[in-house]
Amino acid sequence: MSIFCLVHGACQGAWCWDMLIPELEARGHKAVAMDLPIEDPSAGLSDFADAVLRSLPKDEDDIILVGHSMAGTVIPIVALQRPVRKLVFLAALIPYPGTSTLDQFYEDVPDMLKAAGYNQPEESKLEKFRDEPDMFVPAWIGKNPLESEAVAIEVLFPDCQPEVARWAVSKMRQHKSMAHAFEVNPLQAFPDVECAYIVCTDDRTISPAWSRYAARKRLGVDAIELPGGHCPYLSRPVHLASVLCG
Repeated sequence: MSIFCLVHGACQGAWCWDMLIPELEARGHKAVAMDLPIEDPSAGLSDFADAVLRSLPKDEDDIILVGHSMAGTVIPIVALQRPVRKLVFLAALIPYPGTSTLDQFYEDVPDMLKAAGYNQPEESKLEKFRDEPDMFVPAWIGKNPLESEAVAIEVLFPDCQPEVARWAVSKMRQHKSMAHAFEVNPLQAFPDVECAYIVCTDDRTISPAWSRYAARKRLGVDAIELPGGHCPYLSRPVHLASVLCG
């Protein structure tokens, strides 16, 4: 029996795993989820990691950390402070030691980032990422799911049942900490832990092409393919539970 530690992405919370947790428990596992302090503009990646660490029972050692979307920047930090069996990146960012997410993303949208006051990274940082596909799906860049139910459903929940999508939109949280984007990740090196990556083949947020490429380049694994959009714990929890338990 494993304990799945489920770490949510931007604008979401522990609530987003409500449909997945019963499926994991039905397969004989435990699960924990937590709210990251995303509403605190001063919260950094270490604060996110601390929230995850507080949620973990002290007497458990068979821990599988699942990080969705922006939580991919958090789960390796947790794994440096607490022994875990596996890291699972679910349609997630993969941090690169010594850089921020925006450093990696800069050349995809330089004009937009300059206008937002973000300074161009050093050329040596940019060079590391020039072989990678665009990280994000271009169609949603600049749109804010918190400002429009239609945008939220289009980008995050397009393959959910309508009532599930509306419920998810109603539960979304203000996301004021931008640590996952701006903060230079504190990792000096990736933790020596088994990793897996699950790519959502119809993801409208993080590019599936980038996910496949980065999983191989950064984690040394072939991505596991899961049909559907960015939030499979809401659109296909049974299928996702089977993949996680497999």
